[in-house]
Amino acid sequence: MPKTLRIGLVLPDVLGTYGDDGNALVLRQRARMRGIPAEVEHILLGEEIPADCDVYTLGGGEDSAQVIAAARLAASPGLQAAAAEGTPIFAVCAGMQVLGRTFTAHGETVEGIGLIDATTSAMETRAIGEVASAPSRAGVTAELTEPLSGFENHMGGTVLGPDAQPLGRVTRGVGNTSTDGSSGEGVVQGSVVATYMHGPALARNPQLADLLLARALGVRLDELEPLEISVIDRLRMERLR
Repeated sequence: MPKTLRIGLVLPDVLGTYGDDGNALVLRQRARMRGIPAEVEHILLGEEIPADCDVYTLGGGEDSAQVIAAARLAASPGLQAAAAEGTPIFAVCAGMQVLGRTFTAHGETVEGIGLIDATTSAMETRAIGEVASAPSRAGVTAELTEPLSGFENHMGGTVLGPDAQPLGRVTRGVGNTSTDGSSGEGVVQGSVVATYMHGPALARNPQLADLLLARALGVRLDELEPLEISVIDRLRMERLR
């Protein structure tokens, strides 16, 4: 029996506004369908952040939640230690902003935990609606080949520094900063993959989910047993159209 895959769901009681907890459930289910034991560990606000999970997910939240999450992650730096060891971390929306260098909350600049070279400030207009992108194949996402899609709902203009690269190149929607069709979507840096895509993102992008699983298991994406799930294929076709 292989060891149980530990999926750390980070601060779901704070960063759990938009249903992004589902990303951890998708990872667990796709692992179990391949015969790999997997469990989700809920890491709550009052608990220390462990550094020894196999993969981590963080979700979205409002301004106050972001400030609380940033302070807790700074005080209990297990996630930073895991990132230093190359453990995959997947963050969505507010989770992505908190992992950056700074973000804006209640009109003030707040320090993030600096796992990604990104700064976020408020845009004038909310980005809301379907977002799609072509994978940049940067860094740890080099094996991605399929279009990415999700639902964005944010006012964060995220600017990447030289150490970070976008997860995708926007083909629909806004993404990180602009509305001119040339902007990037999300962030890739080290073992961190982050995005503005809700949905949950890993339900809508199974190849991305499997990439994170492969990284957690220490194998290549093409070494995972393929899963044929027709309802997911139909959902993807609907959203990508």
